[in-house]
Amino acid sequence: MKVRIKLYASLAEYLPMGAVKNEADLEVCDKATPTQIILRLGLPEKMCHMVLINGVYIAPDERGSTSLAVGDHLAIWPPVAGG
Repeated sequence: MKVRIKLYASLAEYLPMGAVKNEADLEVCDKATPTQIILRLGLPEKMCHMVLINGVYIAPDERGSTSLAVGDHLAIWPPVAGG
């Protein structure tokens, strides 16, 4: 199944070939989880601070058990600081 991956800030360098700006469509297995995709893309887990599926926050302890569906958008942000 195909999902859209959006990686922000320093994580954008982990996008697969063919990415446009900060996003790419990715073919994944049925019921893939955010954790599986994070591992597949080689993202450092400690840098995956905020994870959203279709705009809904997924807590760290739910990322391995929450399944994606066809057409879902998975967005991931690293920790940010500022003031």
